[in-house]
Amino acid sequence: MRGPSATGGALRLLAVTMLLGLGACVTSGTHKEVVTERDELARSKRSLEARVNRLETSNASLDAERVRLIEEVEDQSQALEGLKEERAELETQVGALREAEAELSESLAISQSELDAQTQEVEELKGTYQGLVGDLESEVAAGQIEIEQLREGVRVAVSDEILFASGSAKLGADGRGVLSKVAERLQGMSYKVDVQGHTDSVPISSRLSDRYPSNWELAAARASSVVRLFLESGVPGERLSVVSRAEYAPVASNDDAEGRALNRRIEIRLLPDRGGAEKDAAPVEGAAADESGAASGADSPTS
Repeated sequence: MRGPSATGGALRLLAVTMLLGLGACVTSGTHKEVVTERDELARSKRSLEARVNRLETSNASLDAERVRLIEEVEDQSQALEGLKEERAELETQVGALREAEAELSESLAISQSELDAQTQEVEELKGTYQGLVGDLESEVAAGQIEIEQLREGVRVAVSDEILFASGSAKLGADGRGVLSKVAERLQGMSYKVDVQGHTDSVPISSRLSDRYPSNWELAAARASSVVRLFLESGVPGERLSVVSRAEYAPVASNDDAEGRALNRRIEIRLLPDRGGAEKDAAPVEGAAADESGAASGADSPTS
């Protein structure tokens, strides 16, 4: 039979053994948990690393897209600025075109107005020409008067034989009658009336030299007599003018009596009053009866 000490030792040994067994069991379970947790953490790490890689790749792609979009916006901004400049230039051109159109329209309106006025003027001159030819038909037929329609007016040339006595500037009865017919046509019309005195090249005789020192004075005095008759007949004085040409605008040679007779004349120029200088008037082709465009001699005028 064992004693109490032997029993107590056994019990202590049993207790130690049990404690060691219990410690071994706890350590093995904990190890498994740690291993499992480690593996789970490793998988999570790999998953997170993969996600991070994907995010970094996506971020790089987004950065590239952002750079591309920024460049595209800059390009579009530059294009927009270019379009704004082009638009401004086009607006300037449109403004210039509108101004040009307005000026052209105004010019066309003025041109049409001027054309209408010139057409009316031509018709009025044509009527005046035809009326004078009709009024002075007998004088035209006798060769005492020559009537010519010009591009810008009417020319009436009257021989001094029916107007003045030799060396005189006083109108005779026949001359006053002829000029009165002309004056009737001029009343109410807006023409400028230039009365030109012409002489031949024969010098003034000594008996007349005190009154008319040269042909200038004689031609001016005769033209003035015609203007006074027109004024008395109702032609406004502001439309009348006197011009002395003396012997310096001949229509024929002064070498013979016939030529000198043609050169001694009064010319009445009817010109449109446009407020400007008198233009050089040229004959209208076919406007008068004979080859030179004048109604003279026995020829009848044409319209």
